[in-house]
Amino acid sequence: MNGTGGIAHSNRGELGVTVTRVAIPPSSNLKISVDQVGKDAVVRLSGRIDVDSSPDLRDRLRTLLSEEALPQTVIVDLSGISYIETSGVATLIEALRIARHHQTNFHLQGLSGAALRLFEVTGLLALFDANDSGQSGSGQEVS
Repeated sequence: MNGTGGIAHSNRGELGVTVTRVAIPPSSNLKISVDQVGKDAVVRLSGRIDVDSSPDLRDRLRTLLSEEALPQTVIVDLSGISYIETSGVATLIEALRIARHHQTNFHLQGLSGAALRLFEVTGLLALFDANDSGQSGSGQEVS
């Protein structure tokens, strides 16, 4: 095992070149937990949503939105997020589209600081039913 938590494998290739393969553990930049609350699912996020961690979030949300018994509402709690890149925003938009396709409500909560400003400046806040300090987005259609 190497220092990153992955397992390194080395072997000599046909041309005498050593090839090292490292199993990379899931991103530690983002912690994702999902709790069932009645018919709803609450996705709690903590850390940073960036190009390295957004695929983990995407996989978790897609799995949640493809289950046999879909939640009535998916609530994504962003109060523990210190940073979000456009890759994370794109992941949330994709999940919103999937949720709407399945007639599942999709809400963001806990947006604040730079993350809230990013959603406001880009005009994306209006796409989501986003709760922060009691305000709610207008829920415009995503196509």
